[in-house]
Amino acid sequence: MRQWRGRMGHRGECNRAVLVSVAQFDQGVGLTRRPGVKKDVKELHSTLSKLGFKVDVHSDLSADEIYELFHTESRRPVKDCFLAVLSSHGEEGCVFGADGKPVQLSQIFSYFDNESMEKKAKVFLVQACRGLALDPGVEVDSADGSRESSFSQYLSLPVDTTVMYATAPGYGAFMHPLGSVFLQTFCTLLQEEGFRNLELTRLLTRLSHRVAYTFQAKGRDLGGMKEMPCLVTRLTREVFPFAEPGKDGGSAGLSATSLVHKDNTRTRTPSIS
Repeated sequence: MRQWRGRMGHRGECNRAVLVSVAQFDQGVGLTRRPGVKKDVKELHSTLSKLGFKVDVHSDLSADEIYELFHTESRRPVKDCFLAVLSSHGEEGCVFGADGKPVQLSQIFSYFDNESMEKKAKVFLVQACRGLALDPGVEVDSADGSRESSFSQYLSLPVDTTVMYATAPGYGAFMHPLGSVFLQTFCTLLQEEGFRNLELTRLLTRLSHRVAYTFQAKGRDLGGMKEMPCLVTRLTREVFPFAEPGKDGGSAGLSATSLVHKDNTRTRTPSIS
């Protein structure tokens, strides 16, 4: 994988990524350990660093520490794109800190509605359950209140923000000792030729396709279950945060459609159960 370094603005600013993950919860908290988190963090750090991002890693923070971290990060300078990954146990609308207390995602998103982040692309990847339901791979109608909750989260998104959830409202997200299918697939796409030069929403659409059509859980209890990522966006322009300089639509004068590549739809043996 080719590395692109020195992608900084005239004031020394660079694209930044913040990886926040909870693998081990505090003693007495009734949430299980999450094997595979370290695999995700290692792969994300390596992949994003090679694409010119300054990557900061934070592990096993409490809810208040997560709030404080993102409040601080939302005021720090960034060149063109800020990317955040939140990986923990969760429910619809929140993830849990290491102390077992909920972190409301709408609050995190709202921090970035400020002058420092104006006209910057803000991308959030959320690896967490959004409910207890399992996806057998067929379309169903949701009868709970998750749609209303999801809409309120959308209203909290600042302009030029994209959120990609590992799963749809009301459903569980899979984690394996080898890493999560959602984040591992994201890294795989960025490492494959052609995908990293795509406009952001096109790249994330391919991520949804790859996870939905090539992943299937194994095991006696979960065998056959699927996972379908969910994209929410308030982007007002095309964004190419991972593109090689000179190959994105902004610097090369290319239209988004000229960057489309055929989906890689080959069947692969899933490594996650």
